[in-house]
Amino acid sequence: MKKTLALVLCLVALPAAAHGGHAGASGLVAGLAHPFTGIDHLLAMLGVGIWSGRQKQRWTLPLCFLLMMALGALAQGAAVLSEPAVLASALLVGALLLAKVRLPAGAAIALVAGCALLHGQAHGSELPGLATAAGYLGSCALLLLAGRGLGGMRSGACPVPARAIR
Repeated sequence: MKKTLALVLCLVALPAAAHGGHAGASGLVAGLAHPFTGIDHLLAMLGVGIWSGRQKQRWTLPLCFLLMMALGALAQGAAVLSEPAVLASALLVGALLLAKVRLPAGAAIALVAGCALLHGQAHGSELPGLATAAGYLGSCALLLLAGRGLGGMRSGACPVPARAIR
């Protein structure tokens, strides 16, 4: 059931789901809201976070994703390729999760860096101003951390250690 749901979510990650209608939206609030406005963002950020927990690279992969996404935004890639690239990266992360793939550290970092660079290039032209970019990166960090938390949990496990409840 979980695999079916994950596959369905990957398939509905339409390339333009999160990238339409943002022209003119700027400022911290617009940046904070942007990652929550499309399924492709949610799948990519949560997926990388979950995968980082499973890869045992709990902080390296999310931090790498944020850094490379920021660098990609500065590069502002070709608009023609950015939407399909974002979709492809979300599907790739979903496939890695479904297949329970574990890669060597260097390969995992390179893969996440490439996906993040594509996401950053897609968003570079959509983030007018520093406040918008800061909000966007902040929300992406929260989604990555949420996914990271989910990826570190085992089925049926309580996320809070028993000694912390006493």
